[in-house]
Amino acid sequence: MPKSSQKQIEQDEKKVIAELQKNAKESIDVIAKKCGFSRQKVWRIIKRLEDNKTIWTYHAVTDSDKLNLNKYILLLKRTTSPIPSDQIELALKGGLNNILKEIGISVDFAFYLNGCYDFAVCVSAHDVKDLKKMTETLNRMFREYISDIEVLEVIFPMVKCGSVNPNIKELRNFFLS
Repeated sequence: MPKSSQKQIEQDEKKVIAELQKNAKESIDVIAKKCGFSRQKVWRIIKRLEDNKTIWTYHAVTDSDKLNLNKYILLLKRTTSPIPSDQIELALKGGLNNILKEIGISVDFAFYLNGCYDFAVCVSAHDVKDLKKMTETLNRMFREYISDIEVLEVIFPMVKCGSVNPNIKELRNFFLS
């Protein structure tokens, strides 16, 4: 049997990824059936995607309201001052994440951007007091390197990690009130 072309391999990977994004808890047998592949082929594809870090991890998409958490988006603009390597290492190796956990903040997503702002950070907090502590900590630690922090509160999540909010009909209440 001839080996698959690189293009075919990429198409097969995309099929498997699409199924995992719908439901990462789905069994390999069900994913194989939906993709029209053998169980072994799906297992090999998933293993390869995990090994080459295409798939970073698996996680649950949760309802923040039921967990009594508020979601916020922070937009940060850098100054032109170069950031010292120890500060960069602190952020990249998770040290900053540990400091924020002590405050009661969990980082959901963090992105380095091109545009008006340099970073977008999506966080979960129990209340705005924790968020205030976070911004004060960021200002204290990175005062010379951050020129602006814009804070946005998430009112209603419509889509998270590609999944439509099962309570999407409730969004209508925000527009009617």
